[in-house]
Amino acid sequence: MNHLRFLKYVDEIARSGSIAKAAERLHVAASAVNRRLQDIEEELDTPLFERLPRGMRLTAAGELFIRYVRSRSTELDQVLSQIEELKGLRRGKVRLVVSQAVVATLLPQAVASFRKTHPEVVFDVHVGDHVHALATLRAYESDLALVFNLSPEPDVTRLAVSEQKLLALMHRTHPLATRKEGLRLRDCAEYPVALPDGNTAGRQLLERFMVRNSFKLKPLIESNSFEFLRNCLHHEQAISFQITVGAISDHGELVTREIEDRGFPKGQLILASLAGRNLPVIAYAFAAHLEAAMAAMKHEV
Repeated sequence: MNHLRFLKYVDEIARSGSIAKAAERLHVAASAVNRRLQDIEEELDTPLFERLPRGMRLTAAGELFIRYVRSRSTELDQVLSQIEELKGLRRGKVRLVVSQAVVATLLPQAVASFRKTHPEVVFDVHVGDHVHALATLRAYESDLALVFNLSPEPDVTRLAVSEQKLLALMHRTHPLATRKEGLRLRDCAEYPVALPDGNTAGRQLLERFMVRNSFKLKPLIESNSFEFLRNCLHHEQAISFQITVGAISDHGELVTREIEDRGFPKGQLILASLAGRNLPVIAYAFAAHLEAAMAAMKHEV
């Protein structure tokens, strides 16, 4: 399938913005990449890229051609996956973009249980927010997205939705950890607060509630790393916040407490794919597996 390999050359130039970078990623000579691009442009009788001093930029014809290349590549992945299924090998690759919270337990457990019956399957997982998820789905770089608060889009299909509470997370020796009465957000303001940054679903839920109630938390620590925030709780009498699915106890050292303020918002964990796209068979199978895992989680909460 050499012709498909040469189409990949064009795709890689578009992604990297230069022939030299594309050649490096493809592990071939830059002259070979340039020659194949020229062959294709000659056959189409139109340039696909503008040659700029600092790289390559797609022309209008190039944009159309790249769309064709990526859809063709996706269809081939699906056919190859179906062939493998027919052969009984159950091979293939599942590409996902996911929120940081699901990498704690939900996704690793789902991958491990799926691989018991599909041991030849390879997973390519990237962590990103809902904006990144939409971009990778539309660019055919991901088969599935498992992210929080994905806004409704006409070209995106929601396969499953799980409602998620926001929990307060603290060390088991924290004064609020042994408190028997309900925990309100104002109670947390008396202690150091370690907050995820503004791009995370949990922080957005907090901000929505605080704006509505004319109330503010003043974080002493902010980070885009849930692991860092969690580890801070081992060294300070601080409180952090995490969506239910991402709140892990560190072998009992950390505890969670529900926030009992009336009207405190909840988030949605959404499994989605690009509408109208024919996914590889193995990606469909894993999507069904994830749906079941999300349904089981709903009953546990």
